[in-house]
Amino acid sequence: MGLGGTWDTTEYGTTEIDRAAAALQAALDSGFTWFDHADIYGRGKAEAVFGEVVARWPGLRERIVIQTKCGIRLPGGDRPGLYDLRRETILLRVRESLRRLRTDYLDVLLLHRPDPLASPAEIAGALALLHEEGLVRQFGVSNMSGQQIAQLQAHLDHPLMVNQLEMSLHRRDWLEAGVLVNTAEATSNGFPLGTLEYCREHGIALQAWGPLAQGRYTGRPETPADDDAAELVNSLAAAKGTTPETVVLWWLQRHPAGIAPVIGSTNPDRIRACGDAVSGPPRLTHEEWYDLWTAARGAPLP
Repeated sequence: MGLGGTWDTTEYGTTEIDRAAAALQAALDSGFTWFDHADIYGRGKAEAVFGEVVARWPGLRERIVIQTKCGIRLPGGDRPGLYDLRRETILLRVRESLRRLRTDYLDVLLLHRPDPLASPAEIAGALALLHEEGLVRQFGVSNMSGQQIAQLQAHLDHPLMVNQLEMSLHRRDWLEAGVLVNTAEATSNGFPLGTLEYCREHGIALQAWGPLAQGRYTGRPETPADDDAAELVNSLAAAKGTTPETVVLWWLQRHPAGIAPVIGSTNPDRIRACGDAVSGPPRLTHEEWYDLWTAARGAPLP
């Protein structure tokens, strides 16, 4: 989402394209082949500069997975931002994304956020048409609960393959919802209980956005608990011959739900620092995983 420059109507230029190319090269060098977009990122410029790079790189499109999202409309003029999953809006946004990305098809389309006014049957009709026309191969959602996914899936001919949620060592409500049952702390946890279980039971891949928690444990701590967790992250990284970024990602990947982190950085050095998270299974023991959890919590488990 950081590609393309500022989030305004300023046009992008060679500088933004070159930065996108450097980020893409670092990702490919590190083993990343799945690229996540959204139509709103940079007001479309993130997709556009990525498309410029792919178009100039013979054979690259066949080597990578392109995923994008639709369903959010940014504020404009006097109008506030809103969610929009009407049939015609979905069809329009996807075609605009395809044009910007300079590709004939999307590997995966995600519905970015739930639209309370949207009809599941109407959404299903739009997705079916996109699939029939060969414009989208697979579908998923973002920021949805298990019940919301189940309701939508009941109207679809094609399975929802992905649910993208904010998940990190800092954003742990998805994890703690399942262990705070029958405790006083449960009342302050708003994560919809059963969402992880629903996704695992139905083969829906979990993708974690914000997995590095904006650097809280790799150089930008904000609380005493962050400091303690960062110290442990650095200690584990040194002991295992890897980077702190990789340890933070390993913590997510060690969970049996098979969580796939979505690396949001466009900094080539930071992208490369995540490379060990791609090259093999997470090298954290049972005890080390729990040590990181309790350090980040700043309190013992109930």
